[in-house]
Amino acid sequence: MREDVEALDIRDVTANWVNAVVLQAQIDDRIKALADLSHTPLFFGRLDYLHAPGAELAEGAEGEQFYIGRRHVHDADGDPMVIDWRAPVSQPFYRASKKDPQDIALRRRFGYTGGELTAYEDEHLSDPAEAAAVSKLLQQEIERPRVGPMRDIVATIQPEQDEIVRSGLSGSVCVQGGPGTGKTAVGLHRVAYLLYAHRDRLARTGTLVIGPNRSFLHYIEQVLPALGELEVKQATVDDLVARDGLEVRGDDTAETAVIKGDARMAQVLRRAVRSHVTEPAEPLMVVRGSRRWRVPAYELAEIVSELQTRDIRYGAARDALPQRIAHAVLVRMEQAGEAPDDRVQDAVARNAAVKAAVKAVWPLVEPSKLVLRLLSEPEFLAAHAEGILTEDEQKLLLWPKPFRSVRSAKWSAADLVLIDEASDLVERTHSLGHVVLDEAQDLSPMQYRAVGRRCTTGSATVLGDLAQGTTPWATRSWDEALTHLGKPEAAVEELTAGFRVPREVIAYASRLLPSISPGLAPVSSVRETPGSLVVSETADLTADVVSACRDSLAHEGSIGLIAADARIPVLAEALLAAGLPYLAPGEETTARSRLTLVPASLAKGLEYDYVVLDEPAAIVSGEPDERTGLRRLYVCLTRAVSGLTALHTAPLPAPLT
Repeated sequence: MREDVEALDIRDVTANWVNAVVLQAQIDDRIKALADLSHTPLFFGRLDYLHAPGAELAEGAEGEQFYIGRRHVHDADGDPMVIDWRAPVSQPFYRASKKDPQDIALRRRFGYTGGELTAYEDEHLSDPAEAAAVSKLLQQEIERPRVGPMRDIVATIQPEQDEIVRSGLSGSVCVQGGPGTGKTAVGLHRVAYLLYAHRDRLARTGTLVIGPNRSFLHYIEQVLPALGELEVKQATVDDLVARDGLEVRGDDTAETAVIKGDARMAQVLRRAVRSHVTEPAEPLMVVRGSRRWRVPAYELAEIVSELQTRDIRYGAARDALPQRIAHAVLVRMEQAGEAPDDRVQDAVARNAAVKAAVKAVWPLVEPSKLVLRLLSEPEFLAAHAEGILTEDEQKLLLWPKPFRSVRSAKWSAADLVLIDEASDLVERTHSLGHVVLDEAQDLSPMQYRAVGRRCTTGSATVLGDLAQGTTPWATRSWDEALTHLGKPEAAVEELTAGFRVPREVIAYASRLLPSISPGLAPVSSVRETPGSLVVSETADLTADVVSACRDSLAHEGSIGLIAADARIPVLAEALLAAGLPYLAPGEETTARSRLTLVPASLAKGLEYDYVVLDEPAAIVSGEPDERTGLRRLYVCLTRAVSGLTALHTAPLPAPLT
């Protein structure tokens, strides 16, 4: 298929050089999408239907057989050999069961190693004599060592995951899922499915995956290309709100960041933006040739008031104001017996007197300068925060030493979110067709609003775990979060079956749930792995951690050493002294190094075959408060796929004992 595309000759089918460039770019993308995956076969399953799909279920009718794979594959004649996993005919591979065979006589799963088929396993779903059984190949694929970036799960998608993946484009979905339930994979595969089912629409409107940090995005970036989807953009929330010329050079205290992230700030900003509009005090005189046309101040005030009550964007209203004034002038021209047309109205709208009136009544607003004033001038902030923020909250917002200009200000990440909100009040933010928001529990209400602006006319897939919220402003409930996102009608789905973390490890980590997220159901892992959990007190912590890393490297797969951020420099030096090279989070494992040194603050969303956890108490104490610290520890405890070794000198946090 790739060679066929490479052999295309477009010299005689393009009318001009522009068409040729566009068509060649499309061909190049198609070639990239058809790249070989050396570690993966073209198909992973087979379905034998009792009857051909769509045919009458008449007795004696012939069935049909389909191979299921990551991509559609056809032969030289164009006949299908492998059916895309997203096609409707492939759905029973994930949904059919002994109780509901869905007209499937046989489901076959293929096992493979290094891209070569090594085994197969059959289920005769319509045979009442055969008992239901757990698939060993499915179990082996789930437990396969994690080397390199995150991979697709098309061979192992579970029925409850498939329902979310194939849900429609028109509705938004929120997925609450504990560690190892596959929520990130579900979100990415949902994007792949939506691009398959609604390609033309999403090609026009665009799709975006939002992750918590660059390390996480690097970790997941190969999943969609492996499924042939190359056009999906990836970003962090900080990337979304970044503005040319403004760098994040400042930090906020936790208390200040909480207030800046509070949804009430949207009301303060709205007041501040609208405060620039003033009521006209003087009439307007427009000169056209030898005639003068007068618009009284009260009529100008009515026009301004009407635009304000329409609740449109500040900038859009400002653009409309000169046309409204020009219309008032044209009414007077018509009353005087003239017959002006649209060209005359446009000319009046560009008249110097009209421009001057608009500038005086509805001046331009620069969002960054507006936020600079709010954070620098107590009187300006107080005037627009009255009745919304308390005096103490206003004091926390103000910079101790005001900055003189937008360029010199030391903006924090939360400040840029405020500027983004102000920008949307002035000019509408462009909306995409679909947005996936991962690790959503850590966003502030104002960050949710920033994401929501990017999908006002589209839909969203929100992924997260309330128990893993590790910011002081972490989400308390999905209903609240979805309201801030602008998707209150989104369906909330919960994944409770764990496939990644061993049962012993997740049970140990779940001891923290009553303290960090009361009422949240613990994950029930399908994998029982005796010996997967070791918790040990030690006298020489650093030396024993290095030794545990060396022991873990005797196993196949990736190794993650997770520690409190403050401990990272000490452990980095100890690893190098011991001759153990290490990687940074998100970097691909190599033959030289399979060990990654992970600060606790960057562990979220990552996974390793074996994890060595350094000093749990230090991870807790490294956060602003105990609850946030215990949540951070919960995240770190649940990164292991095959085994966890936790070493400590200080007493363990009380919930773990």
